[in-house]
Amino acid sequence: MRNHNEFGKLLRHWREDRRLSQLALASNAEISTKHLSFLETGRAAPSREMIVRLAEELRIPLRQRNALLDAAGYADLYPERPLGAPGLQLVDEVVRTVLTGHEPYPAMAIDCCWNIVAMNRAIETLIRSVSRTLLEQPLNAMRLVLHPDGLAPAILNFSAWRTHAFGIIKHRAEATDDPRLVALLNEVQGYQYCHSRMIEPVVAKEAFAIPLQLATPRGDISLVTTSMVFGSPRDVTVSELAIECLFPTDDASASILRSLAENS
Repeated sequence: MRNHNEFGKLLRHWREDRRLSQLALASNAEISTKHLSFLETGRAAPSREMIVRLAEELRIPLRQRNALLDAAGYADLYPERPLGAPGLQLVDEVVRTVLTGHEPYPAMAIDCCWNIVAMNRAIETLIRSVSRTLLEQPLNAMRLVLHPDGLAPAILNFSAWRTHAFGIIKHRAEATDDPRLVALLNEVQGYQYCHSRMIEPVVAKEAFAIPLQLATPRGDISLVTTSMVFGSPRDVTVSELAIECLFPTDDASASILRSLAENS
């Protein structure tokens, strides 16, 4: 019984975060409102199956589902294994096939904290000029882009992109309650910039997405990002993995990227 109150607090947090009433969640999970109330107040002990059902209805990430199970006294249900571990070789192969196939355009695989799990040669070329300290593991995409010693001085629309980056980190931190994301947001928000272009507001002309406009030794390029995730994951690592593919927005950018690849 000792963990039931903690489980109830977590469950209530996720229900309120999803803006669901007790009635709505109980109806979706096919349980009584009274039983749900008892679960949230610690007066009833949830079964493992009930936790899984409620987590599915609330679309709780797998890492946080394990936390719910732990709070209720159950063992983790969803494993967390590195790419290449038994059972995940196909995932690793898919990731590397996509990254290589996207060349000469940049692509990388990242986890939920924007740590880079794998990258292609085009990304390696673009980050060649950043400070060596930023290239130490764990290699973080947000640090590479936002740090004053990273790509920040080369980003032509830095203010707009910085605002966009802060927004998506904040949104994910609030959605998951992951302390690692809170720490990352605090870190990048504390970076100090001396170049005026980095703090002046810039209004992006593109209507469908904010591009990453970057100065390179071969000329200025403009890129937009698309994300690919694995459907219906049952492993924490896979559920938090995304493949980010950057595409040139114009022929000139595409030509410059091909030139960079040929001379790398």
